[in-house]
Amino acid sequence: MKRLEFSWHALEALRERELNVMWIERAIREPEWTIPDPRRKGVERRFLRIPEHGKRILRVVVVESLHEIRILTAFFDRRARRP
Repeated sequence: MKRLEFSWHALEALRERELNVMWIERAIREPEWTIPDPRRKGVERRFLRIPEHGKRILRVVVVESLHEIRILTAFFDRRARRP
């Protein structure tokens, strides 16, 4: 299992948006769907509905390398729709 590495921005987002680290990990390891970021090569968006937060959809933006998954940011995405 790859190590999760949080960027400074992701850590600030967790704190400011009151996001649970367990939600982030679930979204990364077991997303409902993923899409590549249309503007940044190698960046991926992972989405997961969070039942314990009113079934809102959490978007976690990551860059995955051979040894780690770097979390760039995370937030509840009101406009997210499964492709």
